[in-house]
Amino acid sequence: MFYNTYISNDATKVVIRCLGRGLFSTLAIITLLFAVPFLAKAETQADTLSLAKVIERVQQQHPTLKVFQFRANALDGAAQTQALTPGYEIGFDVDNVIGTGEFQGIESAEFSVSLSSVIELGDKLAARKGVVSEQRAVLEAERKITALNLLAEATRRYIDVLAAQSQLQLAIDGLTLAEETQAVVAERAQVGVTSDAELKRAQAAVFNAKLVAETQLQQLDYAKLALSMMWGESQVSFDSLQGNLFAFTDDVALEPLFEKVKYSPAITAFLTQVQLKEAELRFAKTQSSSNISWSVGVKQLQQTNDMALTAGFSMPLFNSERNAGEIISAQAAKEQVLANREVALLELYGQLYRAYASRKQAIITVNRLQSSVIPTLTSALEDTKRGYEQGLYSYLDYLTAREELLFARRALIDSAASALRYGVDIEQLIAEPLPASQHTFFNDFSEPADFSNAAISNVAKGHTK
Repeated sequence: MFYNTYISNDATKVVIRCLGRGLFSTLAIITLLFAVPFLAKAETQADTLSLAKVIERVQQQHPTLKVFQFRANALDGAAQTQALTPGYEIGFDVDNVIGTGEFQGIESAEFSVSLSSVIELGDKLAARKGVVSEQRAVLEAERKITALNLLAEATRRYIDVLAAQSQLQLAIDGLTLAEETQAVVAERAQVGVTSDAELKRAQAAVFNAKLVAETQLQQLDYAKLALSMMWGESQVSFDSLQGNLFAFTDDVALEPLFEKVKYSPAITAFLTQVQLKEAELRFAKTQSSSNISWSVGVKQLQQTNDMALTAGFSMPLFNSERNAGEIISAQAAKEQVLANREVALLELYGQLYRAYASRKQAIITVNRLQSSVIPTLTSALEDTKRGYEQGLYSYLDYLTAREELLFARRALIDSAASALRYGVDIEQLIAEPLPASQHTFFNDFSEPADFSNAAISNVAKGHTK
């Protein structure tokens, strides 16, 4: 079968060029596809990526994850600022200057120097520091969600490349079948039991199979480039991927998945938002307490040439009434976050059910195609080929049997890739890997020191069949 075949990118491109020029037979194509990578295995091993390596590159090189460090540094600066107590001010006043009569000029001037500051009431300092602390928690929640989304997307693109590799192998298999058909039709044409028109149709089918192979090669190149862009590279630096397209777990129960959604980063982020709004509400309430402004100083009395001590304080009136609107706004913001959490939870429930049902149907399709449909169509193609050689079936019957088999194998690849992608969707929603999944990208998101907080499970090594 073709499930886990590795195809060297360079070797494949040579094959496709030769296909276009008609320089290779099917035997030479198969030899080049499978022998060249085997002989060069030691040289190309570094160019074969596993999912663990892909995740590592995304963690280390994706620009989005680097932004969070800068945002954390900005919060460090904000925390330093908010931890400051009210500063001191020094004042200098001059009285009785440039007046009339005896106060003309500056001879009657009196000077005073004062020191003033503010006494904060209502625990404003702790409230300010609390807001910054909760902003850190919100940033951490956003980092986890971003890392989760990026790693899930990288895994989906990894699956896309695996699928593209299998589709390219299927295209090569389709070319082999087309050439076999052409050979059978040519033999019948030589003995005069079939028309030249059928021979030309068989030749056209070979040309079309070559075109399909070239198209699949381009699709594989694009899938590789899309994956490379996940770690910031605009050119493909790997040759193939290591993995099994058909390595997915059996169906899992839906109810436990619903329960786990409640504790996913997307939902817990709302709890951190609520805590931030609580801190902002506490800060708004502290503003109802009026601060006391005080000052002390020394004044020089010009008439007696004496010095005197001055002191004073001031406090705004009716500060609580003037701050009532801010408290109402802060309380409303908190309630809005709680309401948004309920809406998001319902949406996640819907997404989870859709992914669960789609994955279940994809697994059923894969199992039925593997166990019954493809073996039956393979046997039917062999029977039709023998019947065509004996004149029992028409060329259309032979062509139909071949295309039905290729269609079923293509559907098998698509269904397997869909099952893996829906599995990634479920893992992203519940923030946990599915049991024994070989295409998962994390174990948990509980450790804040790492951008992914992911312990990568072992990826099964593919093998050439």
